[in-house]
Amino acid sequence: MTTPVCTGASRAVAAAGHPTYAPYASFSSYVRARGPVLLRTARSLTANPSDAEDLLQTALTKTYVAWERIEDHRALDGYVRRALVNTRTSQWRKRKVDEFACGELPEQESVPAPDPAEQQSLRDAMWRAVLKLPDRQRAMVVLRYYEDLSEAQTAEVLGVSIGTVKSAVSRALGKLRDDPELSPVR
Repeated sequence: MTTPVCTGASRAVAAAGHPTYAPYASFSSYVRARGPVLLRTARSLTANPSDAEDLLQTALTKTYVAWERIEDHRALDGYVRRALVNTRTSQWRKRKVDEFACGELPEQESVPAPDPAEQQSLRDAMWRAVLKLPDRQRAMVVLRYYEDLSEAQTAEVLGVSIGTVKSAVSRALGKLRDDPELSPVR
């Protein structure tokens, strides 16, 4: 968690004319003790962890500014949570105002969708190549890749060992790679 931006409340002008800050020790110890819990609350209010840290920092800054006015320091968690919710609500409202409808949509740069005819042609070529495999290899390839069974499940269905499935599927995939009808795919 990041520490709050403000580290002191009362400004005193030093002899050299530079401002110095006298931090509230009780605030610093409160943030160290309760920061992780409050960060979880902030994360529940936002979708982004970075936004949650910013939200908590803003709420802690507001709490720090009001530190002397807070009468019951035992109720600080409630005060900070209320600051979190109020800050988040303000951000949400502001974002709502900043968004507006425009007359035309921006052009989207997207990858063109593959041609359905080419996809079907590829599927047909693949199936023809699978049908050329010996029965046992074809069964294993179909169970592994078309039915999406694990090697163990395929071995159980066919009543063979897992090693047999691995080696047969490996040989079958080698044959499919060498199939001339599938060579344009590579």
